[in-house]
Amino acid sequence: MTKNNYLLELGISQDLIDLSEQAEAELSTIYKIYEDISAFNQLKVLQAMQEENLSNMHFNWHTGYGYDDPGREKIEQIYSRIFKTEDAIVRPTIVNGTHALTLCLTGILQPGDELLSIAGKPYDTLDEVIGITNTYGQSLMDIGVTYKQVDLLDGQFDQEKILKSIKDTTKMIYIQRSTGYGWRKALTIKNIEEIIHLVKSKKPDLVVMIDNCYGEFMDYKEPTEVGADIMAGSLIKNPGGGFAITGGYVVGRQDLIDRVAYRMTSPGIGKECGLMFGQTRLMLQGLFIAPQTVLNAVKSSIFCSKIFQLKGYEVCPKPDEPRSDIIQSIKINSSQGVISFCEGIQAAAPVDAHVQPVPWAMPGYEDEVIMAAGAFVQGSSIELSADAPIRPPYIVYFQGGLTYEHGKFGALKGLAYMEEREE
Repeated sequence: MTKNNYLLELGISQDLIDLSEQAEAELSTIYKIYEDISAFNQLKVLQAMQEENLSNMHFNWHTGYGYDDPGREKIEQIYSRIFKTEDAIVRPTIVNGTHALTLCLTGILQPGDELLSIAGKPYDTLDEVIGITNTYGQSLMDIGVTYKQVDLLDGQFDQEKILKSIKDTTKMIYIQRSTGYGWRKALTIKNIEEIIHLVKSKKPDLVVMIDNCYGEFMDYKEPTEVGADIMAGSLIKNPGGGFAITGGYVVGRQDLIDRVAYRMTSPGIGKECGLMFGQTRLMLQGLFIAPQTVLNAVKSSIFCSKIFQLKGYEVCPKPDEPRSDIIQSIKINSSQGVISFCEGIQAAAPVDAHVQPVPWAMPGYEDEVIMAAGAFVQGSSIELSADAPIRPPYIVYFQGGLTYEHGKFGALKGLAYMEEREE
């Protein structure tokens, strides 16, 4: 009763409260699946920190070049252990997920190499990096790297076409695990494992790279545990747990990490320099809580899927479908509906709830994009947020939620704003 009174005070109608209770009653069994995954990953993270002898001294500041920073070395050892890789780079100076991915692509690929993306076109912000669009003349194509892509076939890898597309010059297979700005389910660990075995059976020296943004701690294994050679992501998404204020990571094979590190700083220096700016404790504390935070986010997305499905909207994935990222896609079918939903998400935020989000020409995106995120960490999409390119069929992407109650409230507020605007 107390909870419902608060919801009424916060602008959620009794009809939506009733819808919420119906949805939760039907979702309890599904939630348990992800609660078990979260518990497994919590112990996995704990074990890594214990086995690496994490200590209070690893949280200390260092200055200058940052040579022999024990905290930096320790966080990278812990990431490497969690993701079952030979080495890792975890830095606050990696500004976002796109930066982490770019370091991998530009550090590994050389003139004459071919990049083959086998899950369709990567996320919009990589268009300039690859050369799909080329405004700045600094793309991979500009240095002689060729690019091909194979689109998914009914949401799955087109195995026959992928095998035909692999040539002698194909150096890297690129896989985006998450939905991105598409209308598909995220690729599962099983999907990824099967395709890695297939492509390497044809060309064993292929480098398989995974964009793991939004996918960390969503399953019992990570892509690097099933054959991926290198993988990257953002710390203000899943692995930062809502504590990390910036940063990105790269994990993988030693020789590949070395090349990426030389691109990050300079050849011969690599990982040996680079300040952590006092962020080591926040990064590690966020990593420790990340499995629980990811659980809250995925439960929020499942709830959002359910209430919009009950209202007759197309959703992807459906509430009872397996998930491999925290993103929930909803086909709104109108630009005003997308804007109203994002306004509702913003109004549900603890920070800047009074601000009205508007579509704008955001750098790195082909269309105007609207983003709603009243977050403690600016742009953090492990916190409750929503975004959408303003283009048909007007799909909005909901993600995040440091707590389930807040994520649930955000989904209801987004729906409430849409219904108010329709009236």
